[in-house]
Amino acid sequence: MEALWYAIAALTLAVYVVMDGFDFGAGALHLWVARRDAERRQVLAAIGPFWDGNEVWLLAAGGVLFLAFPKALAAGLSGFYLAIMLVLWLLILRGIAIEFRSHVGDGLWRAFWDGTFGLASTLLPLLFGVALGNLLRGVPLDADGWFALALFASGSPRGALGILDGFTLLTGLFALAALAHHGALFLAWKTEGAVRARSRAAAGWLFPIVLVLWAVTTAATAALAPELFAAFALRPLAWLAAALFVAGFATSLAARGAGRDLAAFLGSAAFLLGLLGATAATLFPTLIPAADRRQALTAFNTAASRASLAAGLRWWPLGLLLAIAYIAVVFRLHRGRCGPAAVDGRD
Repeated sequence: MEALWYAIAALTLAVYVVMDGFDFGAGALHLWVARRDAERRQVLAAIGPFWDGNEVWLLAAGGVLFLAFPKALAAGLSGFYLAIMLVLWLLILRGIAIEFRSHVGDGLWRAFWDGTFGLASTLLPLLFGVALGNLLRGVPLDADGWFALALFASGSPRGALGILDGFTLLTGLFALAALAHHGALFLAWKTEGAVRARSRAAAGWLFPIVLVLWAVTTAATAALAPELFAAFALRPLAWLAAALFVAGFATSLAARGAGRDLAAFLGSAAFLLGLLGATAATLFPTLIPAADRRQALTAFNTAASRASLAAGLRWWPLGLLLAIAYIAVVFRLHRGRCGPAAVDGRD
């Protein structure tokens, strides 16, 4: 039962990254791919029907952790308190920027909110990548399963760990590049004209950056936590997930070259799902690794009672079906590309 809920939590988080990841990437790139007001409104029209619904997956992931692994969630919220506050403020600023930019028809007003939207959309993937880096590196859990981290590491080999250090910044940069590439492919699929052309160009130069950062991050992870790669070799699910992300990465490259924008975007989604799936399968059963691996919080020592897990399992499939139906309906209703002419008359 604990293993099943671990898989559910990992799946929910991975879907969140794929779904909210494309509008993070679109936001991070929009100041470059959209240079006129009508083009920036075109980008917002492309992500507008989806972005707020995508964030529900983050709430769903928190709900799964609250139900199934409350001790791990409590420790994570406490230890990453400052980083979580930064994430919440950036999510708020991003939503405000989308809603407020067209309330006043002044160029300076719109430029301010466009900059806010771009900055928040850039920092969020960076922070989420940093969080993943902390989970790969480990945190200073005490004997009771609690920890506290400063924002910055001490810089000394024997000093205190921090949320931000060389390794976690590397994982953050990789996450930013991967989601910017994902967002560029989404805009190439959902827009037309100059925005589509610039988005395709952005995906082209981001692809090798993602590849290089993935290789460097993988090598750094192997040096920092070699036990993860030993576990990877023994887990068939990790191999299947790795095959998915390799196939997805290759598909996104080939499809983009052939001008098949939807296939390229779906390939990027498969890449992200496979990468996160392989990571989760390798980490299992660990939820929060400790710097001393013997003190890690796992799916087995932080799980709720079997009765609670069983009760949740009766309702979770219904919630998943409703979420899938919602996504299908929204994408069906808002199929097609967004052009500048479609938004020129909006305020």
